[in-house]
Amino acid sequence: MKRKSSNPIVKNIYTADPAPSVFGDTLYLYTTHDEDELENDFYTMYDWRCFSTENMVDWTDHGVVFSLNDIEWADRRAWAPQAIERNGKYYLYCPVHKIDGGMAIAVGVADSPVGPFKDLGHPLVDEGDWNDIDPTVFIDDDGQAYLYFGNPELRYVLLNEDMVSYDEKVGVQKIPMTVESFGKGSHDTGTSYGEGPWFYKRNGLYYMVFAGFAEGERRNEHLAYATSEGPTGPWVYGGVMMEEGKCFTNHPGVIDYKGHSYLFYHTDELPGGSLFHRSVCVTEFKYNEDGSVTPMPYSDGVEEI
Repeated sequence: MKRKSSNPIVKNIYTADPAPSVFGDTLYLYTTHDEDELENDFYTMYDWRCFSTENMVDWTDHGVVFSLNDIEWADRRAWAPQAIERNGKYYLYCPVHKIDGGMAIAVGVADSPVGPFKDLGHPLVDEGDWNDIDPTVFIDDDGQAYLYFGNPELRYVLLNEDMVSYDEKVGVQKIPMTVESFGKGSHDTGTSYGEGPWFYKRNGLYYMVFAGFAEGERRNEHLAYATSEGPTGPWVYGGVMMEEGKCFTNHPGVIDYKGHSYLFYHTDELPGGSLFHRSVCVTEFKYNEDGSVTPMPYSDGVEEI
């Protein structure tokens, strides 16, 4: 009989904003870390953690792999990251609060998936506003790398091959925030798109999974998705992927690993859990033949592979 994991994945600390990456035969899960003690009754987050598995049941804790202490120009808000590998280097894209500024995107670079990551010394993206959060990175088949991000708007840059700069002639591009692309909802743009984009490609179809808000009175976030035949759109709304839960926020991380498809997300399930004390979970799902996704329930865990 196969063993089965139990959610949440990490039970000794509060974790959120799961970002899975597969390097070699190992799945690495990067997360944020909600501190036990809050400052100003708000998200209190200082570092990024990494966990790894080869069977989806046994997880290795690699501890802190990058932190605000490593970023001299930032002072708080170690928010949702994502990692990628290119040319033997590993890049961790992280939103942070810039000292005397708004939110900006930092990049940590390492020789190993588990760090230690070293900061560039300056922001990669810094528009001077609050939209530069929740980066999601993807390298297409032609070698072009894309970095999407944003709340309340979805924006992107074309990363250069060095992965630590972008094509400034193209600059920061704004995706049209339409109901056709992201569904009708109650967020600031009038669509359901809220934050937490997760960008990937599967069987020739591009996916943008995101945390969203339904129509009507503002409630908790659900997870939804849009698809496109090209990496920059036009995006077509696909529907809800996971219904809203008890926690105000959610954050998707979608990955294929050893022939299985997984959605990582977060809840407030651990003792003492709240909108500021979250916990990363995972569920397995299957795509429909046309690439669409049927809404899936919250999970108690996944089987060993």
